[in-house]
Amino acid sequence: MNKKQIWMFAVILILSGTTMLTSCSKDDEITVVNPQPKEYFTLWNQCEALTALQDYVKDVTNPNSPNFIKEEDRIATFDMDGTIVGELYPTYFEYNMLEYRVLDNASYKAPNDVMETAQEIRDFVRNGKKLPDHFDMKHAYAAAKAYAGMTLAEFDAYVKAYAAKPANGFTGMTYGQSFYKPMLEIFDYLKDNGFTYYIVSGSDRFICRALVESIGIEPNRVIGMDVKLRSTSQGMVEGVNYTMGREEDLVRTDELIIKNLKTNKVLQISQEIGKVPVLSFGNSGGDSAMHNYALGNTKYKTAAFMLIADDEARDHANREKALTLGQQWREAGYHVISMRDDFKTIYGNGVVKTDFTFQ
Repeated sequence: MNKKQIWMFAVILILSGTTMLTSCSKDDEITVVNPQPKEYFTLWNQCEALTALQDYVKDVTNPNSPNFIKEEDRIATFDMDGTIVGELYPTYFEYNMLEYRVLDNASYKAPNDVMETAQEIRDFVRNGKKLPDHFDMKHAYAAAKAYAGMTLAEFDAYVKAYAAKPANGFTGMTYGQSFYKPMLEIFDYLKDNGFTYYIVSGSDRFICRALVESIGIEPNRVIGMDVKLRSTSQGMVEGVNYTMGREEDLVRTDELIIKNLKTNKVLQISQEIGKVPVLSFGNSGGDSAMHNYALGNTKYKTAAFMLIADDEARDHANREKALTLGQQWREAGYHVISMRDDFKTIYGNGVVKTDFTFQ
């Protein structure tokens, strides 16, 4: 075989998609190997939830399946706290950060109502005192006030600086590193199968953006709690009556627009994505409305997954409560992911659970 024939043969092999040309020897011989399939779930044990996810994706991405979903409609939504990132150190990241800003950051002087809210968080995490009813809304209003006046760049830097602190209750990990490593593998798998995924969180949108930037999630794929923004020289003039100058920045105000929980998640998904998801991932009752919205999609086959924090050895968890919730989620038609049984690791090698410490 002459060299021209060899290269024509190589082109045919490449175009066929069944083999890959790796090298030619001095004697004009070629070496051909079969490509190895990509491994996606190296950090998972084989389990019902993983099998359900893989079977679902294979079905809806198969052009010959009656359940085939066009790529532009393959929308997946993920809660953040407790679904892809730790929330038990010893409470939500945004609660911890507010407590720190108000009670430990000497450069900030909080209004009395914000001080009260931060103290309630401290009493909860240190003494186990029950939070007041509807505390999620109380926190949202307090957080809006606590960061008012910060530019978006200043707030982003503040979040990242706090995220760089060691995660309370663990060694070998900062808050910003506290992602559930097996859950991150789902993102890679869905992306390679033509899905677009969004973070839909009850936490502040700009906190979420700052945290998920490190795992490659673009800011336009994040939906969360929102406060009203203004330009630096706008004052109290409404934006429709004001033209922002080139030299101006955007700043946070103390006006809460929406706390993105429960049905508010559905409303925001509809407004910002404009399509009903076909996959939904969460960990609490605050995600049930989002799950039900996806499962109510009558156009396509759908699935929803709930993660339960049932691993008391590797995380700060309440297994008894988690198992009760797991049964509740199954009865609701959701697939249940067990951190204890389904994850080979939670936070990665070198991360060890410890007692909480307070200074």
